[in-house]
Amino acid sequence: MFFNSLTFAIFLPIVFLLHWFVFSKNKSTQNAFLVVVSYYFYSCWDWRFLFLLLFSTFLCYFTGIQIEKSKQEKSRNFWFWLSIVFNLGFLAIFKYYNFFAFSLSEALNSIGLHSSPLLLDVILPVGISFYTFHGLSYVIDIYYKRINSEKNLVDYALFVSYFPLLVAGPIERATHLLPEIKEKRNFDFEKAKQGVYQIIWGLVKKVVIADTCSTYANAVFDNYTSMNSLSLILGAVYFAFQIYGDFSGYSDMALGMSKLFGLDLLRNFNYPYFSRDIAEFWRRWHISLSSWFRDYLYIPLGGSRGSKIKQVRNVFIIFVVSGFWHGANWTFLAWGFINALYFLPSLLLGTNRTNMETAELHWDFNSVKVFFNILVTFTLACVAWIFFRANTIHIAFDYIGKIFTNGTFASQFLPNQRYSHEMLLLILAFVLVEWNSRYKIEPISGKYSWLKMALCILAIIALGTYADYKTFIYFQF
Repeated sequence: MFFNSLTFAIFLPIVFLLHWFVFSKNKSTQNAFLVVVSYYFYSCWDWRFLFLLLFSTFLCYFTGIQIEKSKQEKSRNFWFWLSIVFNLGFLAIFKYYNFFAFSLSEALNSIGLHSSPLLLDVILPVGISFYTFHGLSYVIDIYYKRINSEKNLVDYALFVSYFPLLVAGPIERATHLLPEIKEKRNFDFEKAKQGVYQIIWGLVKKVVIADTCSTYANAVFDNYTSMNSLSLILGAVYFAFQIYGDFSGYSDMALGMSKLFGLDLLRNFNYPYFSRDIAEFWRRWHISLSSWFRDYLYIPLGGSRGSKIKQVRNVFIIFVVSGFWHGANWTFLAWGFINALYFLPSLLLGTNRTNMETAELHWDFNSVKVFFNILVTFTLACVAWIFFRANTIHIAFDYIGKIFTNGTFASQFLPNQRYSHEMLLLILAFVLVEWNSRYKIEPISGKYSWLKMALCILAIIALGTYADYKTFIYFQF
């Protein structure tokens, strides 16, 4: 059941009405209802994987209590590592086993040792990377005594399986979401209105921007050998806006839906393509994942403390692991490695905390520098996105090489039987709207909000086709 489907357009209002008019008596009934709804939502993908979600939920719930109850360090360590090993073990089996088995087989064959990999015939459970990280952060926080274990199973189950964030985030923290879950929620019209605005804007990002960009990006990447240099550059730009519109659009819809039910989720995107360096980009892109790796991997490794060599090591570890989190493919590892290389100058020069405020442009020389830095950062991000999008590292390098060797910079008729002019105008309009709204979480609220919402709905109807909706990219992660 996709957020951009007609089925979900029927599902969400029914859940909203039942939540506030039937199950609003107290916190317990509200949460129990949302848990049942979330399990139904997840089972619509494949009911068999619901048992994996249930197992992960019960495992972290039980081990969390045992960690807190244990008086001896040996017992605490046992329950802690039991939870960690089982959670990461399931993630490794479903997401990474075939990758490692195939890679090992290829390595053995390359040195003359014939090997046929023993592969598992399994599909990747949707959302496993997200709800596994929810559980891991919860158990880790209990182990380090940052929070107490949750004794109410229903409340904890809702934290892990809450349907707006279940399959593609944002990655929530128990320190943030559980206190909200444990309070009775009263209907707030203003919050619900803001939620509707955010859902609509998220749909614009997904249906109008991401899905439209994908038709152009696919046309270029699938036929890159015959595309000229200009088309190849534009293909990378199209994919950059496709993945941004797709993932940030999902996050906006998740945050908006939660406001309808009186809950506030962590913000996941903060206009990342207006960043002036890579460090700022990663403070604004997929914030919940970046901060997760910072708090649970980078800082425990030593963070920015210690020698420069250790700092560099820590940066490469978190970026490469972040790339690997996205998928079992060498291209994702390369993408993470490239971003680590991008980040190094800021780390070594101590400028990684320079651009903390939102970018401004005025009619002065400094604004030329700001604009140039934004353009350079976006260009670097696009180069890295080529590796993220390509099927193999060889194709990614070949794609980049052909940018410099495939000749003309003339407008080219694409395999989807379109020129790029209309797509570029759409992207330009989107960038201008986002720039003027960069101090808000979405552009619709404020003056003339109803008119802006009507225009967004018209754009969705005009450029989106619900009969042929596209899945979200991050569902595969």
